[in-house]
Amino acid sequence: MAGTVVHMAFAGMLAAAFLGDIYDWRAVAIVLGIAALPDIDSFIALVSTAGHRTVLHNFVIPAIAALALIADLRFREQSWLRQQWGARGVRIAWVGVLAYAAAAVGLDMVSGYVNPLYPIHDQFYTLEGKLVISDQRGIVQTFVETGGDSGSTAVPAPEPQGSSKEVNLSTGVDPDPDGTAETTDPERIFPIVREGWQLVVLLVGTGVTLARFRVSQSLPGD
Repeated sequence: MAGTVVHMAFAGMLAAAFLGDIYDWRAVAIVLGIAALPDIDSFIALVSTAGHRTVLHNFVIPAIAALALIADLRFREQSWLRQQWGARGVRIAWVGVLAYAAAAVGLDMVSGYVNPLYPIHDQFYTLEGKLVISDQRGIVQTFVETGGDSGSTAVPAPEPQGSSKEVNLSTGVDPDPDGTAETTDPERIFPIVREGWQLVVLLVGTGVTLARFRVSQSLPGD
């Protein structure tokens, strides 16, 4: 499971790629804040069964946000968002939705598991698989089930892990959600990076985010 700073580093790369000429500290800070926001559900777990990686770690929230943006921009006579913050606000909003879905929820789904459709469908999933080219078997992938011999339509194959009542995730805020620890003072772990690829994302994402400021400043004088 990736730490919050890894999510923010990934979001920084998305900001560098999609904010365009509005790339500045304020716009980047908003995008990074949106990517970090879902981790607040660690605290919700203290008072609710449906807590960490459930209440805020889902694709329902960014989907609703995207639909709200479309409704405001396409179906209102005058867009409230555009009136308040202009084209800059629209761009930041869309990049924020992308950062929430990809950098926050998506990254956790491949590095651990989340409850992606909560509260519509209460089930934790993790996305694992491979895509390789074999000289004997051709293209081999396990991300999508093809239905085997039945010839049924191909469907995504995330691994179910259980509902929010069955899955209780330990966090630094709530290190013993099941109440099964042998000590009254269980270790509190606040992850930064847990695997090598997360360290790469953290270092590269931070570097790209900072370098983009340097590039933006140097372009006019080139």
